[in-house]
Amino acid sequence: MSTMIDIRRLQTVNELAREGASTVAENMSQLTGVETEMQITKINVIDVEDLGAHLGADKQVGVNVPLKERPYGSVLVLFDDESARSVADTMMGGIESDGGGYSDMERSAIREVGNIMTSGFIDGWANVLGRTIDISTPQLIRASGEDIASHCVDPGEHEIAMVFDAELHAPDADVEAKIYSFPDIEAFVSMINNI
Repeated sequence: MSTMIDIRRLQTVNELAREGASTVAENMSQLTGVETEMQITKINVIDVEDLGAHLGADKQVGVNVPLKERPYGSVLVLFDDESARSVADTMMGGIESDGGGYSDMERSAIREVGNIMTSGFIDGWANVLGRTIDISTPQLIRASGEDIASHCVDPGEHEIAMVFDAELHAPDADVEAKIYSFPDIEAFVSMINNI
């Protein structure tokens, strides 16, 4: 099977990103009762073998959600510590963090937002693709970017990572996140080329 995307189909990848961002914003607005907007500011494709170096050595907080259906793989939402704390603070109604490690409530809030973001993003994809995409239980990870990469992706199993730089805007909080998709490349290309 070919792993080449018809160049005329690249617009579909942009449409996946837009629809995913729109669905995330709607879901966040419904959950929090606060009008939320999400914008994808940039899309990149990187080789999975370069992912650890791309993510770096700084500790980050991620929520990884494996996909049970095509395009398989997983979707990972990554926050730097400042954005993760902002997410937790917003979800917990302004309860201040002690600034140390994350409390159980903060971890739960971050996992929930990461789950909403990944499932909303995937639902947006499903809408564009005209199908459902079932997901597994979200996994919360706090580690260096390199460790997160080795935990989430097997370089022998996945060839590329699609990186969506995202900005989430709400009246009391602006959060930056990166959304990484690690699809089975053959399944992903087949789905895009068959639209």
